[in-house]
Amino acid sequence: MATIKDIASMANVSTATVSRVLSDDRSLSVTEKTRERILKTAKNLGYEKARGKRKHSQTSVPSELRIGMVVSMTQEEELNDPFYYSIRQGIEKECYENGIFITKTIHLSTLLMNQAIRDLDGLIVIGRISMESLARISSSLNNIVFINHTTKDDSCDSVFIDFETATRQALEHLLSIGYQTLGYIGGKEKEHFYTKNNQTTTKIIEDKRLTTFRQFSKEKKIDSQEHIHIGEYNMFQGYGLMKKAIEKGKLPDAFFIGSDSMAIGALRALHEQQIKVPQDLAIVSFNGIDAAEFASIPLTTVNVHMKEMGRTGVKLLLDRMNGRTIPLQVKVATNLIIRESCGSKRTD
Repeated sequence: MATIKDIASMANVSTATVSRVLSDDRSLSVTEKTRERILKTAKNLGYEKARGKRKHSQTSVPSELRIGMVVSMTQEEELNDPFYYSIRQGIEKECYENGIFITKTIHLSTLLMNQAIRDLDGLIVIGRISMESLARISSSLNNIVFINHTTKDDSCDSVFIDFETATRQALEHLLSIGYQTLGYIGGKEKEHFYTKNNQTTTKIIEDKRLTTFRQFSKEKKIDSQEHIHIGEYNMFQGYGLMKKAIEKGKLPDAFFIGSDSMAIGALRALHEQQIKVPQDLAIVSFNGIDAAEFASIPLTTVNVHMKEMGRTGVKLLLDRMNGRTIPLQVKVATNLIIRESCGSKRTD
């Protein structure tokens, strides 16, 4: 029987691309010609959805799985943030290795009430979506896994990281190598809601990176309030916020920046003003995306194992569908990778 790998080989594309085309993921940037070639190849090979041998023989799951993926952010937000794309790569790889693929991929922002998700065996939810919203769009709430979010009542499986511990580790490192004044550049954390009026809305919620930074500054008696700059989690905002910080005329010794993408944008703004990193200003960022190592100044960053978060989410879902009834919350460890941007010796 044909596999996703067979289709990818004949269509001359990656297995991830095949998986996303077959699941009708319209956020994937491919030409219609490529999309049609993949679908035609799958048809010619007699490919059937969600079938195949599974690598984990100890996990008994049905031969036909109907798994949906709900993405909380907009397509634009997802494309601008490699954090979420990396999680999706982990999901797709684990599904492929288990002989399954995502039946339906939906961005909450484009979902209408008459497109409710039905007849699914389970859901993987990336990001923060309220349980009330999920109840309105899906009847499949028995088997659900949140990635990068935990529900208030811990009623669902979830995969998450400890933002507070990771942020404190980064800030302690900056103090340990002699920096005395600290600044923060970050975005906004949002919870997404699906309303009764067939629309989506968001609510700004606590960002543990920011609240931890403020608490840490208070504990260490560091006056950092004037050096806090908040926008959106993307490269363009990182650039703009650093420009504003520079224009204020007084920079801290070091900035903790809430994502690598924002930090890369910030580096550009500093370069334009001939401010040297780390000689004039140190930077530590967050996420550990591949581009962080290859930035104009390699970034010291909190390394989040994003692909492993995605893979773990799939494993939890399959385990739940195999009969487990007790909800599990899995914390994925992070580690600080030290590179040139903070001014201390590399550790990677």
